[in-house]
Amino acid sequence: MTTIGTWNLENLFSPGSPFGPTDATTFARKASLLASTITTADLDVLAVEEVGDPAAFDALIDALGAGWTGVLSTHFDVDHAIRVGFLSRLPIEETTEHTAIPVALQSTPTSDDGTPLSTMGRGALRIRVTVGGHPLDLVVGHLKSKLLSFPGRVPGTTSFSPRNEAQRARFAAYALNRRAAEAVAMRGVADDLLDGEGVTRLLAVLGDFNDEVRAATTQILQGPPGSEIGTRGEKSPDKGDAWRLLNLAPLIPEERRFSRVFEGRAELIDHIFVSTALRAHVTTVDTVTGATALPSITPDATARKDSPVSDHAMVVATLDV
Repeated sequence: MTTIGTWNLENLFSPGSPFGPTDATTFARKASLLASTITTADLDVLAVEEVGDPAAFDALIDALGAGWTGVLSTHFDVDHAIRVGFLSRLPIEETTEHTAIPVALQSTPTSDDGTPLSTMGRGALRIRVTVGGHPLDLVVGHLKSKLLSFPGRVPGTTSFSPRNEAQRARFAAYALNRRAAEAVAMRGVADDLLDGEGVTRLLAVLGDFNDEVRAATTQILQGPPGSEIGTRGEKSPDKGDAWRLLNLAPLIPEERRFSRVFEGRAELIDHIFVSTALRAHVTTVDTVTGATALPSITPDATARKDSPVSDHAMVVATLDV
C-alpha cells in the first residue's frame, strides 16, 4: 500500500519574515503540529504548497524525523515568496521543474502595466518514485489565488483593498486569466508525461488549484472529457483514456469533501488528479484536518501569521501498490 497526498501548509516561513510567525517558539509549535498530522496520516509522499523558505522546509523535515526527505522548487512568487515541494519516505529518483507559460498565452493580460505573462507564479515540480516495482510520476502545482491584491498607493507596496469597484473587477479578471494560463501550463506538463500512454503510465497531478471541481480552470487539467468518476462512462474505455486525468474528488466522503473554509463557506480547492492507469489502484480518498477543525478564513493574508495550524485540509489517496 502507498499513500500520497497534497497539503497547503499555509505560509511556512521562518520566524520574523513578513508572512511568518513573530517568534521561534510559535514557529517550532507549527512545525511540530504539521509533522504530527503528516505522521498520523501515514503518508509516503506528500505534495506541499506555501513553503516560504528552505530553512523552514528543512525544519519541518527535521520535525518529521528519520526516514523523511524532501525537495523544494527553486521558483517562487515574487510578491509572496511561496513555493511548492515534496516530502517523501520513498527514494526520489528524478526531479524536474516547470515554469513556462505556453507562448500562445503569454499575451494574456494579468496586470495594469501590461507586463507579459511568461512564467507560472509558483511553478510546478515533478518527481519520480517507484511503487510496486513501477515508476510513479507526481507533479505539484499551486495556481493563482482568488484572494486579490492590488498595487498600493505608495509605489512598490501592495494593498488587499481596491481603490474602487472597477479596480477590483479588473484584478479579479487578471487573477482568473493567470490561473487559467497556469492550468494550461500544468496540463502541458501532464501531456508530456502521459505521451498518449495513460492507460499504462502511473501519474498523479496534485496541489492547491484555488478553484472547485466544476470550475473552468480545474476542468482544463482533466484533459479529454468523458469517463469522469461517478458518471455513466466511468467504466467504459474510450480513446480519451490515453490522455485523461481523473479528479479523485467524488471519492471523498461527502461530509468531508472540502479542503478550506472561506468566510464560512466550505470549498474543495485542493485536488488529486490521476492517470487512467493509476485510477485502477486507488482504494480510498479522504481529507485530513489534524487535531482541530478548519478555521474560517478571510482575504487578509497576514491575519493568521501566528497560527500553529494550516487553514487547509490535506487531501489523501491510498493506492494498492
